[in-house]
Amino acid sequence: MSNRRVVVTGIGLVSSLGIGTDVNWSALVAGTPGITRITRFDVSSYAAQIAAEVKGFDPLQWIEKKEVKKMDLFIQYAIAAAQFAMDDSKLAITAENAHEVGAYIGSGIGGFITIEREHIALLDGGPRKISPFFIPSAIINLAAGQVSIRFGAKGPNLATCTACSASAHSVGESYEIIKRGDATAMIAGGSEAAITPMSVGGFAAMRALSTRNDDPAHACRPFDKDRDGFIIGEGAGVVILEELEHARRRGAPIYAEVVGYGLSADAYHMTAPSEDGDGAKRVMDMAIRKAGIRADEVDYINAHGTSTPYNDKLETLAIKRSFGDHAYKLAVSSTKSMTGHLLGGAGGLEAGITALAVHHQTVPPTINLEHPDDGCDLDYVPNTHRQMPIRYALSNSFGFGGTNASLLFKRYQA
Repeated sequence: MSNRRVVVTGIGLVSSLGIGTDVNWSALVAGTPGITRITRFDVSSYAAQIAAEVKGFDPLQWIEKKEVKKMDLFIQYAIAAAQFAMDDSKLAITAENAHEVGAYIGSGIGGFITIEREHIALLDGGPRKISPFFIPSAIINLAAGQVSIRFGAKGPNLATCTACSASAHSVGESYEIIKRGDATAMIAGGSEAAITPMSVGGFAAMRALSTRNDDPAHACRPFDKDRDGFIIGEGAGVVILEELEHARRRGAPIYAEVVGYGLSADAYHMTAPSEDGDGAKRVMDMAIRKAGIRADEVDYINAHGTSTPYNDKLETLAIKRSFGDHAYKLAVSSTKSMTGHLLGGAGGLEAGITALAVHHQTVPPTINLEHPDDGCDLDYVPNTHRQMPIRYALSNSFGFGGTNASLLFKRYQA
């Protein structure tokens, strides 16, 4: 069973760039920024006043009205992205195969909107004012739970909560589940909806967020010397992973093959990456080693690329340590420059983006890169997308607590 091959047969994306996979991909290739002033609440007293909000999202397009109140926005985003991915894949779940299809949806924070709202209800009116739907609306595994209920997926049902690596871990672990024979297909990815007063205030208190409030479109500038922090984003990214022969038998579309998955820990600091980039290096090395390829066969890296002073330099260092001279021949880009940082949803979104890059043989750009910082001297595909041969592509995700994940995709050729 361990030799089973795993492919991506469906992709669903929801972000500040749009609702749906095609609109997201078009915006990414065009280098469109999705960052604006926050509209969800009054930010006049906040140090950071900008974010990558999803605009025009109507949950009633996917969820019955009576069910909406039972789900935090992060669950709603997950359902929408999963529906896009399932429609794309045309995977039919029946009574005969339901036990072979699972759901694995990660999130870094979960129902922050619901938690804040219900806390206000408690303070204003006492415990009797807390909604009976508070807990199942807020807890992280209910995204996977609700997705499985919606589609009747009765196979493995899990959730990861590993900060900004969460949904990359979801995709990687789903790959392993299929590879070892515990499922034929997995609905995998992540979701986040944490543009809230407490979340924005908390990240700003850490001085993690950009305060370029007067120029939101140019605020997220990975690898640039003038970067000053990340931009909080929201949305979801879900991919359908499927055992290759099953996908071929039913004539499914195949975007890319998943061939490697790495995971590691920095064991260094609760929020900062290790100063030598060791954890990031090892996680890329593991994904490449498990795929049985050489490092110089990788053509593109979708970087974690958060636009923070620490990450961008240390991720660059890790790439140099992992790839040696080949690091300077790689295309490296950060799509967070456009989507913002979806926290626990980032890895799922970027897994979908990386699979699309491999499929279309096109690298989305790193926008707003005007003056590369000292030490940031790789090819970051600045400001304009690039069509190029992509045999193998990595997608990196690193999180608070020193948790790292790397996914390796291969161009599929029948």
